[in-house]
Amino acid sequence: MKVLFVASEAVPHAKTGGLADVAGALPRYLNNIGVETELLMPRYKGITVSVGEKLTVKMLDSYKVQIGRQDGFIFVDYPEFFEREGLYGDKNGDYPDNCERFTLFCLAAARIIQDGGYDIVHCHDWQTGIIPLYMKHSRLKAKSIFTIHNLGYQGKFPARKFPLLGLEKNYMSAKGLELYGDMSFLKAGIVYADKVTTVSRTYAHEIQSPELGFGLDGVLRVRANDLYGIINGIDYSQWNPESDSLLYANYSDFKGKQKNKEALCRDSCLGADRPLIGIVSRIAGQKGFDILMCALDEMIRLGFNMIILGYGEESYHKKLEKLSTVYHGRLSVNLKFDNRLAHRIYAGSDFFLMPSLYEPCGLGQLISLRYGTVPIVRRTGGLADTIFEVDRASGKGNGFLFTEYTGQALFEATKKAFRLFEEPEVFQKLSETCMKYNYSWSESAKQYRQLYSRLENP
Repeated sequence: MKVLFVASEAVPHAKTGGLADVAGALPRYLNNIGVETELLMPRYKGITVSVGEKLTVKMLDSYKVQIGRQDGFIFVDYPEFFEREGLYGDKNGDYPDNCERFTLFCLAAARIIQDGGYDIVHCHDWQTGIIPLYMKHSRLKAKSIFTIHNLGYQGKFPARKFPLLGLEKNYMSAKGLELYGDMSFLKAGIVYADKVTTVSRTYAHEIQSPELGFGLDGVLRVRANDLYGIINGIDYSQWNPESDSLLYANYSDFKGKQKNKEALCRDSCLGADRPLIGIVSRIAGQKGFDILMCALDEMIRLGFNMIILGYGEESYHKKLEKLSTVYHGRLSVNLKFDNRLAHRIYAGSDFFLMPSLYEPCGLGQLISLRYGTVPIVRRTGGLADTIFEVDRASGKGNGFLFTEYTGQALFEATKKAFRLFEEPEVFQKLSETCMKYNYSWSESAKQYRQLYSRLENP
């Protein structure tokens, strides 16, 4: 079986979020279980690869595109579109020509698919959404899968740009690309792919509801029989406290973990005697920062310290900076991207907080488990599929959950966590239990292989 992954970002070459982690890791695990997998992405600034093959892509005008291949990656090279500082935008927002950029990418992808002898083409998120459409339009033999990593990002563009796609007008309809007067690349992927997946079972159900369907719940209900939820994994070669070179000290038990807490608190000017909550997140309302602002004062007064790492919406930046002054020595706010600090927060915190409004899968809670850092999460999406309430009587569970999206519900969950922290032997046992959970990509890769086989042999 020969599979082509198509994604707009993948580690180690380009990353803005979890998509890059998935696209970079999953093909390796598929190759390990006998699925021949390559990955196609744009060649962005900073990616060094020799290009040789040439394609002419017609998008109103003709564009000369070059193709590079290296270590299982295939790169579409068109410097005018992709040799930029940001992948999708800059400080002023999304690039105004993103429609042109990713239409070009998808057209080039369709040509590569046609000549590549692939059995399955696995597309990811809106930037690749029109590829299944082109595959159907050209009657290619390969089957397509479209994975939704976050339904909130839909690749919506004005209808006036539809001619760029080079398709008949009937595709710009309610049964095709059209979404409330615009066209949506994400909708194209949902409508035209042979199978649709998303990154957790719960999220697959949630996005069929008006509350979390972002206007596409009806379209997804139509495809319900072809919609699958497969939880993401994490790459334990990268996220392993026993070998992680970015930590203060490697460890495999609670005692070793405490060395990291002490060093992290020292470097962050926080007292190591209090329970420490860590957050590594995009700083945005979707990630629960609105309800966190309502609960943070009470959490600090209860006795928590907190360290936050991330970047996002300016309004939250200002609030957090002000609070870090008010709670100097209790709250450390780091408004930046810092991979080393992220690893150290996972290792050095007692609890890891994810109060998300919605969370398709979430990687943070899976990483925190491996590092023995107890998750406190809202019961939604992949968080609901992977974190289970601690039960003192049975000793089961790996974290603390709340359901209602309010500051008060969040605070009540942290109170339960605080009470358990006050029992050192019980908390140590819970931390070491968390370390034993296995959310490797190996199991998820097997589920994808099964889905590919179903498509090949319906």
